[in-house]
Amino acid sequence: MASHRPSTLALATDLYELTMAASWLTLDVNARATFSLFVRRLPSTRSCLVFAGLEDAVDRLQALAFDEEAVDAIARTGSVAPEVARRLSGVRFTGDVWAMREGRVFFQDEPVLEVDAPMIEAQLIETTLLNAIHYPTLIASKSVRCVAAARGAAVVEFGLRRAPGIEAGSSAARASWLAGFSATSNVLASTALEIPPSGTVAHSFIEAFDSEREAFRAWAESTSGALTLLVDTYDTIRGVEHAIEVARELQDRGRRLDAIRLDSGDLDALSRAARAMLDRAGLRHVAIVASGGLDEDAIDALAGAGAPIDGFGVGTRVGMSADAPVLDMVYKLVAYDGRPRLKLSTTKETLVLPKQVYRRTDPGGRAAEDRIALRDEPPPGPGWEPLLEPVVRGGVAAPMPSLHEARTFCGSEVARFPPALFLPGERGAYRVSRSPELARAQELAVVACRARER
Repeated sequence: MASHRPSTLALATDLYELTMAASWLTLDVNARATFSLFVRRLPSTRSCLVFAGLEDAVDRLQALAFDEEAVDAIARTGSVAPEVARRLSGVRFTGDVWAMREGRVFFQDEPVLEVDAPMIEAQLIETTLLNAIHYPTLIASKSVRCVAAARGAAVVEFGLRRAPGIEAGSSAARASWLAGFSATSNVLASTALEIPPSGTVAHSFIEAFDSEREAFRAWAESTSGALTLLVDTYDTIRGVEHAIEVARELQDRGRRLDAIRLDSGDLDALSRAARAMLDRAGLRHVAIVASGGLDEDAIDALAGAGAPIDGFGVGTRVGMSADAPVLDMVYKLVAYDGRPRLKLSTTKETLVLPKQVYRRTDPGGRAAEDRIALRDEPPPGPGWEPLLEPVVRGGVAAPMPSLHEARTFCGSEVARFPPALFLPGERGAYRVSRSPELARAQELAVVACRARER
């Protein structure tokens, strides 16, 4: 959705990316490098993650350029000499990118994306790549848990009002749709991304009328499309009674009430009471939608208890990933000029060299285990598929799947794994190993690095 102006994109980075590039330009250090983007540790409430944001990341790489405005701004930082800043104007991304498909389930330490490019290009894109991928992956990973917890009920995203910016709100709508949500309240995202829109009224609409009945009638008369009545402005049970009255009036005119929405209180007890009242009134077709501070934990409790709720609306807690608002996602150098490179800091050791991730599928079509290997290794055996594929070659991107294709893929991908991996309160086990070849290369690199640094 974003439109990337060269000066804006070039300056949307950390200063040290530019100072390193300036130093390398000065020193004429620009051999081929490989960087790996991965999550070091999963949040305590996650057993796995869902990869998202690749399309925007690739768009940013192809748009990367330093125009005159950006060059002048870099020189004004005082950290880069003007004559060196001017040399940045010739930089474009000419490298290769290997990545998992959007919607792919992945685990800690597995590279979801690797960049092979001249060092200056590969380093300059660190911040923009992490920025493009971190938040969508965070939201997709949260959203897929809501879908799993809902047990087939529809889940609608409406977190724009508290999202960290308009662009982030659209990114959250996209990521949640990819992960299986049924609609969004965000009209900008709906229009740009062809996601079904969804919305009713706020409590202020009800309060603007002298009575709840009057408000319901006014809404029914003035709106088009599916009709949902918000019933909890004053007293929820009384609100359901009023909704039933209006529904009967509508039936006499050949129109029907489609749903009621509960937005507060004990949603389990209130949904049961409302369902009984609607059924007694012959309104079994009227759905019950619940909202109000929900995420996968609340949805799981309601759906697990058998609350008769047909759809859930989620906003802030998903859009801000309230229980796990950040991923330990990093972008690290793993090879330079054909030689392994690594970091040995405590708890932050990196895996060397360009890599591939293989996934084994059992005879029933279920994902059984993953293996992190060297990129040029063959598959460990029959039934193993490579998860990283080339998406950019020589700076030119391959055609990307549409959002709807990515959504379909994500649904099929999630279905390959045990449900426990996605449900709240569960910590499903899944095996991820390293190939013997990678383990040997890692051991040799560690020994060589420690010897050099003595």
